[in-house]
Amino acid sequence: MLVAGFPAGSFQTNCYVVASAAGEACVVVDPGQDAVEPLDALLAEHRLTPVAVLLTHGHFDHTFSVSPVCDGHDVPAWIHPDDRAMLADPMKGLSREAAGAFGGAFFGGRLEMREPRSVQELADGASLDLASLTLRVDHTPGHTRGSVVFTTDTEEGVEVIIAGDTLFAGSIGRTDLPGGDHAQMLLSLRDKLLTRSDDAVVLPGHGATTTIGRERASNPFLQGLPIPGRGL
Repeated sequence: MLVAGFPAGSFQTNCYVVASAAGEACVVVDPGQDAVEPLDALLAEHRLTPVAVLLTHGHFDHTFSVSPVCDGHDVPAWIHPDDRAMLADPMKGLSREAAGAFGGAFFGGRLEMREPRSVQELADGASLDLASLTLRVDHTPGHTRGSVVFTTDTEEGVEVIIAGDTLFAGSIGRTDLPGGDHAQMLLSLRDKLLTRSDDAVVLPGHGATTTIGRERASNPFLQGLPIPGRGL
């Protein structure tokens, strides 16, 4: 399996491509601000052809380039229905103060976005068969109402979890923006991520790659969370 990526834009949001091998079809995950040119370069480098764009949630730092990427390659975007409205109205995911700060500082006071021509909605527990990959969808509300993580397996059977802003190396996603819920976030982490094996690889929406075992042992936000079926 081939996984490659780069941090995009002012927010350094990780955009990933995942394929069975170089020269094959691929999925693109979270094309953020100014992602089009580096993504095209990455696709050319590995001779990849996108068949879909997967969105871990609706915040604009993860969706900023979704329309040009999807429409430019004539592929659909996949997003959870609870976050779909943010594709056309990204300010729905920001507080009034944050909207003013981000809009003024990064976009000249204006942030206009739209849905791609084709949008498909994700469901909890769904299995997506795309680009010769099977990706499981887990709904992980907390950062936003429609946050999801995508999981696929390497040839050796190691889980690769594309976690968006649910779990980071040493931290978790913020829960103080509209649609965020800290208690729900902890439940999502407990029920959907801490149940995984220690060697599962986590590809977060920002920052460095990590593993479930590393985060279980050292992430301060995960300490003391009971694991279903295992107790504390």
